[in-house]
Amino acid sequence: MNSILHGFYHTFPLWTKQQFGLTQFYFPEMTLDWIPVIDFPENLRLGHQMEYVFKHLMGMAQDYELVLSNVLVDEGKTRIGELDFILKNTSTQKYVHVELAYKFYIINPEISEPIYRLMGPNKRDMFHTKLDKLKAKQLPLLFHNSLAPYWETLKIDPIEIEQQCCFKAQLFEPYGENVSIRPLNTSCIVGKWLRFDDFNTPEFRHYHYYIPRKREWVIAPHENVGWKSHYETALDVNLSMVKENAPMLWIRKSTGAIEKVFVVWW
Repeated sequence: MNSILHGFYHTFPLWTKQQFGLTQFYFPEMTLDWIPVIDFPENLRLGHQMEYVFKHLMGMAQDYELVLSNVLVDEGKTRIGELDFILKNTSTQKYVHVELAYKFYIINPEISEPIYRLMGPNKRDMFHTKLDKLKAKQLPLLFHNSLAPYWETLKIDPIEIEQQCCFKAQLFEPYGENVSIRPLNTSCIVGKWLRFDDFNTPEFRHYHYYIPRKREWVIAPHENVGWKSHYETALDVNLSMVKENAPMLWIRKSTGAIEKVFVVWW
């Protein structure tokens, strides 16, 4: 599972410094080769896998101490959310509340405003709604009355805790196009997206394909997988289209170059 550690660590932040009123958390520089292999349940959804990875890395970091993680916030008998992580900077001794997000977004060039251009491959996950949720719901949980015992134990005032987001993303632009996403981080663009009808054109019929499992979405494409023909792959992709589920593909071209793409159903 160290490939997932590497994939997560080397995924770029969606913005740098401060944007949209949110400060980006920066990982300290780490050498991953000596970090023990992480093991988590196979059926764990990708977002929870990324939480495991973040926690694992912070546990190995010299610059930070992991103080709290996945702190549940209840209002009476109703659970209203959780804080992802409370870290302590070992140099400054200051506390940081970090909310984690790891996203795969396609870039829709038909929308002019960059923050509205980003959406999940199935159009069910929008960047702008995630931003609103972070600012209006997730970050304010730090000051919920039910968390007072934690701050008393740590002997800190929550108002003194800095709030940041570790928002990593892999972005996919339309096949054959280059689009502008500024002020977002262009280094996040790692692949392309196209529709099924375009995938079925002669241009793509001579390449080889691999459909990665979702936990492999995080990692860089590599040669050591079971490649299939376009015909075999198109059968599987067509089933996904019927289910309105956009698969990721790795495309190995005749030059040996490997590309990451999403085939969308809409």
